[in-house]
Amino acid sequence: MAGNNSVNDVFLQRPVNDRVIIVQILVIIFLCINMLLIVIFIKKECFHTSARYILFFVTLLSDSVLLLVSDVLLILTYFEFTIQVWLCITISVVVLLYFIVTPVTLTAMTLERYVAICMPLRHGQLCSTRSTMYCILIIHGVSSGPCIIILSMFFASASLNFYKQSMICSVEAFTLYRWQDHVRSAVYQFYFLIMGITIAFSYVQIMKVAKAASGEKKKLTHKGLKTVILHAFQLLLCLIQLWCPFIETAVLQIDFRLFIDIRYFNYIMFNIAPRCLSPLIYGLRDENFFLVLKSLMPTSSCSK
Repeated sequence: MAGNNSVNDVFLQRPVNDRVIIVQILVIIFLCINMLLIVIFIKKECFHTSARYILFFVTLLSDSVLLLVSDVLLILTYFEFTIQVWLCITISVVVLLYFIVTPVTLTAMTLERYVAICMPLRHGQLCSTRSTMYCILIIHGVSSGPCIIILSMFFASASLNFYKQSMICSVEAFTLYRWQDHVRSAVYQFYFLIMGITIAFSYVQIMKVAKAASGEKKKLTHKGLKTVILHAFQLLLCLIQLWCPFIETAVLQIDFRLFIDIRYFNYIMFNIAPRCLSPLIYGLRDENFFLVLKSLMPTSSCSK
């Protein structure tokens, strides 16, 4: 009972400001949109046999998990609520993993568009449902790399007493030394460099096909180009998020209030925004999803 009173005291001492309310509204809106699209995917069996829709489903789950967990961390940090280190480690594993899952999945979706447009005869074989399941395993395996490296550095550096403490949970709390921050940044930059090269390669190859195409093929290739460009924009926003801590650290030395403003802007633009583009790119833009959303009828059919 005393514990409940102390928690209530913390929440009463720190009233919720407008910025926190705006973040909650945005998170709730985009989570509802994601959940709607997830339900549509689950109920419509025609989406279960298409590689791009399965990968889209993975991005929806990944984005939803990251939005939810990061928002919980935001609330805990705002109210300066401390938790046990082991629990913070568990939460951080989810954040670190799904921070990378989305851009890696976007890269896989770009490659799927490349195969569909540039290698149409092999698309059925390379992008079958079975191959897509293996691809999802590979995506999570590749995405776990930075998480393993960051936590390995932390476990090697932290003392045993550190694990017994309570702390305000954040991913930055596991960076005990400056060199660890540099290693983390280098790993992320390497990942996004590879993904950026992959998307650029796919764009160039699709562009070549688009110039030589005609009729229905030309329409398909142009739509593929737009999708690749939007994926590249998402990836750029995710990449900028890696630079935010450096910008925030520099601003913190100048003005604390400006630091708060910039950190809030960065969270909206480079944490929430990239995770809200997937429903637009493969949800509202996609003809099949749009028809189901428009009709909301169980008899809705999917065109191939």
